[in-house]
Amino acid sequence: MKLYLSSFRLGNNPGRLSAMLSGNKSAAIIINAMDFVTSEIRKEKLEKEIEDLCSIGIKGEELDLREYFGKKEELRKKLSQYGMIWARGGNTFILRRAYAYSGFDELLKEKIPDMSFVYAGYSAGICLLGPTLKGFDMVDDPHNVPPGYKPEVVEEGLGFLDYCIEPHYRSNHPESAGIEKEVQYCIDNKILFKALRDGEVIISEI
Repeated sequence: MKLYLSSFRLGNNPGRLSAMLSGNKSAAIIINAMDFVTSEIRKEKLEKEIEDLCSIGIKGEELDLREYFGKKEELRKKLSQYGMIWARGGNTFILRRAYAYSGFDELLKEKIPDMSFVYAGYSAGICLLGPTLKGFDMVDDPHNVPPGYKPEVVEEGLGFLDYCIEPHYRSNHPESAGIEKEVQYCIDNKILFKALRDGEVIISEI
């Protein structure tokens, strides 16, 4: 699996993202990290993601994981239609629960050997790739429980990376001050991390 991990939106290398898709240039847009907002705001956020991806030649549509809670095999079939995942920001803890409830976390692990498949995203969409979500509560409320979700907090990351990603570091972003605290938490607790300024992107594979 190839990774395109941006601090904020497409970052400074959007052309690289498009080039990473060898054939299937369709993307499943996951905005479940925004499930706590109104349907009107959520629709606006989705339209922005579709527009951004379209600008670099990628056709995106929403993959709402709420429709697949407890329906892993149905999600597996749906996922096979896409060449890329685009996971946007929001609340990392909500997004992690959505991945767990739908079995999306397990399906992504199955995709790791597929070098034609791309996992991309920004902010919360990349924060959950590390080993843990501990410390992210300094920015995101772990006890935010949208309809259809359970109050139990999932603190384990997906473990695709052996380090945590701290986005919006020292950037012109409203969460940057909180990220400073998260970085210090990582330092104090000897948690490996990489801090990204907005515009910066990690491009790699696993």
